[in-house]
Amino acid sequence: MRSLVRLLAVLLLCAEPALAWEYWGGDREGTRFSPLNQITPDNVGTLVRAWDFRTGDLDARAPELMKRTKFEATPLFVEDSLIFCTPFNEVIALDPGTGAQKWRYDPKISTAQRPANRYVCRGVAYWVDDRAPEGAACRSRIFTGTNDVRLIALDAKSGKPCADFGNGGEIRIDAGMKLEWPGEFQITSAPVTGRGVVVVGSAIADNRRVDAPLGAVRAYDARTGEKRWSFDPLVHDGITAGHSNVWAQMSVDEARGLVFLPTTSPSPDFWGGQRPGNNEHANSVVALRIESGELAWAFQTVHHDVWDYDLPAQPTLARIDTGAGMRDVVIQPTKQGFVFVLDRDTGKPVWPVEERAVPQSGAEGEKLSPTQPFPTHVPPLLTQRIRPTDAAGMPGFERPACETLFGQSSNDGLYTPPSTRGTVIYPMTGGGVNWGSAAFDPVNQILYANVSHAVQIVTLIPRDQAKGFNPPPGHDFGRQEGTPFAMTRAVAKSPLGSLCNQPPWGETVAVDLKAGKILWHATVGTSEDLAPLGIALTTGTPLVNGVVITAGGLVFTGAMDAYLRAFDARSGRELWLGRLPVPGVANPMTYLWKGEQYVAIGAGGHSEAGTSIGDSVVAFRLPRPGEGASLWSRIIDRPGGRFTVKAVAGGVVLVVLVALLWRWRRRRRMRSA
Repeated sequence: MRSLVRLLAVLLLCAEPALAWEYWGGDREGTRFSPLNQITPDNVGTLVRAWDFRTGDLDARAPELMKRTKFEATPLFVEDSLIFCTPFNEVIALDPGTGAQKWRYDPKISTAQRPANRYVCRGVAYWVDDRAPEGAACRSRIFTGTNDVRLIALDAKSGKPCADFGNGGEIRIDAGMKLEWPGEFQITSAPVTGRGVVVVGSAIADNRRVDAPLGAVRAYDARTGEKRWSFDPLVHDGITAGHSNVWAQMSVDEARGLVFLPTTSPSPDFWGGQRPGNNEHANSVVALRIESGELAWAFQTVHHDVWDYDLPAQPTLARIDTGAGMRDVVIQPTKQGFVFVLDRDTGKPVWPVEERAVPQSGAEGEKLSPTQPFPTHVPPLLTQRIRPTDAAGMPGFERPACETLFGQSSNDGLYTPPSTRGTVIYPMTGGGVNWGSAAFDPVNQILYANVSHAVQIVTLIPRDQAKGFNPPPGHDFGRQEGTPFAMTRAVAKSPLGSLCNQPPWGETVAVDLKAGKILWHATVGTSEDLAPLGIALTTGTPLVNGVVITAGGLVFTGAMDAYLRAFDARSGRELWLGRLPVPGVANPMTYLWKGEQYVAIGAGGHSEAGTSIGDSVVAFRLPRPGEGASLWSRIIDRPGGRFTVKAVAGGVVLVVLVALLWRWRRRRRMRSA
């Protein structure tokens, strides 16, 4: 029976539309799985760079402006083009085979603003109007949201605005109240479409104030731009709080007419004494009727969140073998490393979820939930407790400092509440799993996800001490106005700047959902592009981005060093890496063009992570006759290659200088004699 299911899955996936990459998550379900199998574990080691396209931002924009960018876009493969957005919301279409630009649309966002989440655009949405005649303008559309809060519709073939949508092709979204500054409210993830409706979320500055803009999700007619509905995830009855918004990617079940929202924690994040109760429907997977906005169901993953453990990942829609038959589900990974598997029609957990007691040592006035939900079948994707003995670094210097930091902070395990003495938050507020989301292989029934291992220290600052407070370097400061406490948040680092916890600091994890078993962990990334001198230690790097998996048996991912990597999907063994101009902190994608499979990734770096910054999209493919990897790519374009060259060159220079000095002193002695 299982073999028959696999055969049917392969036949369905090999239909022509599945060979494209029409959605941010690869397909409508957000599985990030491709049926392409031309590139395999046997030949992936021969991949060559096909092309490298530069957007021009690095040359045209001021360096100080580029320091506030994150290039996180995943291109779509639609209309015989690769279409993506830049951090400044320019939408660009490229030739899939050469990387040559076909068209470009610039919404001309103001760069005088300072977006709370920096300049970023993770992707665009594609929609075809089946009522429009073939060849009509804007029959196929690209929808994109902007950092200055516009929803724009473009003709997918030409890049020209769709005049019949909104006001000349765009809608300006009203935040509903006066903003503290331009950039407090923005759109960072791709819209989603279904049944003639386009839905868009928002990203709103956290930890600024209680009286913050609401986190409403908005829906519009995909043809006209007429507003269809608005849904505020947070029930405000009896509480004082700002927003629970949806900044991450949503998913759509077209057949059921459902849109799935991964909602955030209520604002501000780290003290909730004015919002008693569980704060529905924050920190929840929320299913709405896409045509009306009516609530179908909601499942909450964190009650009364004071840890910023919002849902950052796209809900993955899959059909899984539960052991009791096949079932349509929603798979939701979390920052804590949990994987919740919910029935798609009801939102009920497929496997038991237990309410377990959690630490209750909250700050004055806090009203914590006594329990939190814990999945019981699928194990956490990473450890969830850090002790002083887990500190890393050089003995006698770095390690004692990290041990002290862990030991002096409140640290009772997962869900230890924030405190004025400082609290260990692990997994950190960046995950676990982040916006890169999970990937699901429907044939082999395996889930893959990138996770980060890093610790944060969150400290509450009493209000009377917050005025004029000057946070130490590297600390995020949030005023949390309207509450008794401001806050600081910082990644736990040693005196030399490395993470305080033991590596690996970033991994790809493979999970057999049916068995409830972790199959493998693979360390992803080196310190080469983050450490001084380019030293390449195999520590792994924090991973906010995700993976793409293929029927060829491969897992592709970027990291915070400048390489695209391929891993064996069965074993987790690293098989190949391709050098990028700068780190590719984006989700890769794959597509078939004129009989050749390509793998592409946005490589523009990530300013919050401190990487180098660029403006490239890079594609790789198998070599054509006469092509092959160069000696440079085999030797220098490898972790540590550049450091070795520099070390050898430095050694040669040192030897020459010593020889010249020796010769000079010898001649001087001879003259003296």
